[in-house]
Amino acid sequence: MSAEIVQRIERLFAGGGDRAYSGEQVSQLEHALQSAQAAERDGAADALVCAALLHDIGHLLNDQGETPTLREIDDRHQYAAVPFLRGSFDDAVIAPIRLHVDAKRYLCAVEPDYLARLSPDSVRSLRLQGGAFGAVQAQRFAALPFAADAVRLRRWDDAAKVPGRRTPPLSHYLDTVRRCLRDSGAAARAPT
Repeated sequence: MSAEIVQRIERLFAGGGDRAYSGEQVSQLEHALQSAQAAERDGAADALVCAALLHDIGHLLNDQGETPTLREIDDRHQYAAVPFLRGSFDDAVIAPIRLHVDAKRYLCAVEPDYLARLSPDSVRSLRLQGGAFGAVQAQRFAALPFAADAVRLRRWDDAAKVPGRRTPPLSHYLDTVRRCLRDSGAAARAPT
């Protein structure tokens, strides 16, 4: 079953990766590759590079059309990804994906200039996702396992919207995905 998910991921990107990434000047695939590249450049463990590649796969699994935020739709993509990935990956991959939207809400609460750096679509989705955390919510988020990884992922996500940026191909990152499969050993799941 685990090896099968790599083929399913590849098919998802082949079928929908060329679609525009909501409200941005890059495709879904370009955004995923840029996120993974940023994680890799920062020396992240394989599990976090894998999470960076797959963090928005929920957009492909729960297709709401182009720029759903313009229609007041929160596609809850972070949750759509979880059942797809569960069983094949450990929490070191899944938790940062599940938490990356809350990481945006957290960063809006703890960094005064963070909101001003968000793209227009990220600002629209933030509102639909519940807005910035309050102080207590931010503290609770920061105490969660994998919260720090989710914040790192969020920063790579925010920076992965550059038209024409050169990245390694999907096949390069699918090798990382394979190393992160549950049946591939513990090396990829080492904490960061």
